[in-house]
Amino acid sequence: MPVSNTNFTANNTIFGPNVFVFDPSMAADVIEAQVTSIFKQMESNEFGPQRYAILFKPGSYPLLFDVGFYTSIAGLGQNPDDVLITGGVNVPAYWMPNRNATCNFWRSIENLAIDASDATNKTTTIAVSQAAPLRRLHIKSAGGLWLFQVDPATGAGGWASGGYMADTLVDGQVLPGSQQQWLSRNSQWGSWANGVWNMVFVGCKNAPSEANYPREPYTTVDCTPVVREKPYLYVNDQDDYFVFVPDLQNDSQGPSWADSPTPGNSIPISDFYIAQAGSSTATSINSALSGGKHIIFTPGVYNLDEALLVTNANTIILGFGFPSLIPTSGQPVICISDVDGVKIAGLIVDAGPLSSASLIEVGPPESSARHDSNPTFLYDITVRTAGPTAGRNDVGIMINSHDVVADQLWLWRADHGAGAGWDSNQTKNGIVVNGDNVTMYGLFNEHHQEYQTLWNGNGGRLYFYQSEIPYDPPTQEKWMSENGDRHGYASYKVADNVTSHEAWGLGIYSYFRDSPVKLENAIEVPDCAGVKVHHMTTVWLNGIAGSEITHIINGTGGCVHGNSPESAMRQTMNEYPCI
Repeated sequence: MPVSNTNFTANNTIFGPNVFVFDPSMAADVIEAQVTSIFKQMESNEFGPQRYAILFKPGSYPLLFDVGFYTSIAGLGQNPDDVLITGGVNVPAYWMPNRNATCNFWRSIENLAIDASDATNKTTTIAVSQAAPLRRLHIKSAGGLWLFQVDPATGAGGWASGGYMADTLVDGQVLPGSQQQWLSRNSQWGSWANGVWNMVFVGCKNAPSEANYPREPYTTVDCTPVVREKPYLYVNDQDDYFVFVPDLQNDSQGPSWADSPTPGNSIPISDFYIAQAGSSTATSINSALSGGKHIIFTPGVYNLDEALLVTNANTIILGFGFPSLIPTSGQPVICISDVDGVKIAGLIVDAGPLSSASLIEVGPPESSARHDSNPTFLYDITVRTAGPTAGRNDVGIMINSHDVVADQLWLWRADHGAGAGWDSNQTKNGIVVNGDNVTMYGLFNEHHQEYQTLWNGNGGRLYFYQSEIPYDPPTQEKWMSENGDRHGYASYKVADNVTSHEAWGLGIYSYFRDSPVKLENAIEVPDCAGVKVHHMTTVWLNGIAGSEITHIINGTGGCVHGNSPESAMRQTMNEYPCI
């Protein structure tokens, strides 16, 4: 258990016992002992119920510590440089063989500066995979930022399968090493060293050129078309808490705070209902929502016997420490009305014991209002079907409203953990998009039993896609398209009636573990002038001989398969339609 001290008041705040708030007057050795104790508890705690948030008030902290599962690290300044960690903050992969970080999920580091003066090689090492966002960071470390970890026994870089960085400045070099894919948005660095399969840069300064794709696996989009950076907690000079809401930006580039403070507005903490896992219920949270309150979910697991109803425009629901929300009676977890400017951030939504038609519903069916001047945003959301416990659902996120923006989603049908199995954690789609002009940055969507992504709305834009198709179809006969005319379900499906859609940087991977099944197309889109896809890659990771992804898109593109040791492992295409 974490260090306990009757004179220690860091977790005696309005946020409850699992949120630790430190200030520079506290002894550094006491702080370091506390955060190290949390890491030791959480280092390999992949599916445990424990959750923590570690927050630092403005000032400098001579600390060196690591970050484990279900732990949020954040500064409480208005700008990242207001909080400086001068020893180091790292995400290692000690707990897995060969320093493999492909299961380093569910942790975050936000809104602070790191100068790794005490770390090895003065390097900040953040070896992560999905659902481990880096936001509003200033990496001052002389050795730069490493996104993987070297195994000291062999000198080899352990695999990582992330990841996401936004609104971040790295003074030195970013070294992805063995990192398989990565999305960077509105960030800047001294240099970017390499790439493996799919590296996407949107609105970044000093991003590598995409001119040599696919030899260099870079996809570079100069400006971010529409974004509002994620809201965050801070304290003012009087030690009062506020949530800062950044302004909407169009055609932006680079960090929002690098040249001047991030533009936006502040909301006092008194406007928020602070939910606690031990006492808050769906009824009490809905009462707060209907009364015009915003919601902060503190760390914990919340079992909800009715859906949370968001009916007021501009409502904020913000989670700290990866709170998990679970429906107990087959309903959605969150239903958002067709209103302007809702912001949902930092939540895990776990499927419950009774199947839900969807777990998050953005707008009711047939939503028709336009929200282009004030879109709804979804940030850092994980939807899980099994893993910690058995669960099932049809769709993870259903987007019916227009103009929604999603910024880092992981929609995961569990391939391991409790309840993982073809007949147990059943789910059709990770996400279904019915609204028009929906934009997504960083869509990670994996292992569902039909289309991972089904996009029915017009005007959609996707920047970075990572998807492993299901590991476990028991036979080909049980995994055929809905009409029975094609092997399997495409991972990324744009409906036949769509006339405008564009996507950049898509990676679809296979590991057919249980039978020699085939997938006809990794991507399927309508053949029309308004639909364009840029930079696609497929990879056969592993699996039974005879398994394959036959084509990249619409019957074109090479096959990746497992028929022989000489089989092709990766195929790419630059554009569809081919230019």
